[in-house]
Amino acid sequence: MHYSSVVSGIFLRRPNRFIAHVLINGQETVCHVKNTGRCRELLLPGVTVILSFCPEAAAKGRKTAYDLIAVYKETGGKKGGRLLINLDSQAPNEAAFEWAAKGGLSSVLPQGSRLSNLRREVVFEHSRFDLSFLLDGVQSFMEVKGVTLENGGVAAFPDAPTQRGVKHLEELADAARRGFPAFLLLVIQMTDIVTFQPNMETHPDFGRAMVKARQAGVQILARDCQVTEDSMTIQNPVAVDLSPAENFLPSQLSRLT
Repeated sequence: MHYSSVVSGIFLRRPNRFIAHVLINGQETVCHVKNTGRCRELLLPGVTVILSFCPEAAAKGRKTAYDLIAVYKETGGKKGGRLLINLDSQAPNEAAFEWAAKGGLSSVLPQGSRLSNLRREVVFEHSRFDLSFLLDGVQSFMEVKGVTLENGGVAAFPDAPTQRGVKHLEELADAARRGFPAFLLLVIQMTDIVTFQPNMETHPDFGRAMVKARQAGVQILARDCQVTEDSMTIQNPVAVDLSPAENFLPSQLSRLT
């Protein structure tokens, strides 16, 4: 997926989850944040951010002409370094659809599988899954989650509690038990990731729901992305490690609350 027009700026502050104040060409500008997650470890005063410019903002009735879509994270080390992380919460679904349409999903299916009728936003029971398709003629569902949290090459989700995410996993598990192929695709919105783990410190229920979903037959996939300032493309498989959730003890809840 691509953005038509991007500029860079310096992040100043985020008074609420919807807007940020960014220095663009020396002028403080209010921008829309395309991610309602916390992003506290990323959106720090002084970091370089990437914004998508909408020249028709006024005509469309928008209050802001810029969307904050990515951030450079300082990775440290002896030589220093920066990691570009896409923050656009809509980008994972766009990238996942492109990936599936171009054969990426076929690469994780058994050889000879027939995939057809790829669609977006399909209702099943009480959930609306991001993607659906026919797998050898059988209705199948996929939920997509964007991942922006990273520490030392380990990506984690979520960065804020998500009861909606737990509900989606429970619905996927129900679909799998009823014979519908079901998938969770974790789109890690950066590159150079070694492993994905559920973020048990932030939302242990989501991690445990992941374990139950896999036990029910849901296939959990993780992919990192090639991220540039004006694009994001799904690329390499990433190992999924659910051991933090599998080994989580109820007694640990008191430490997290």
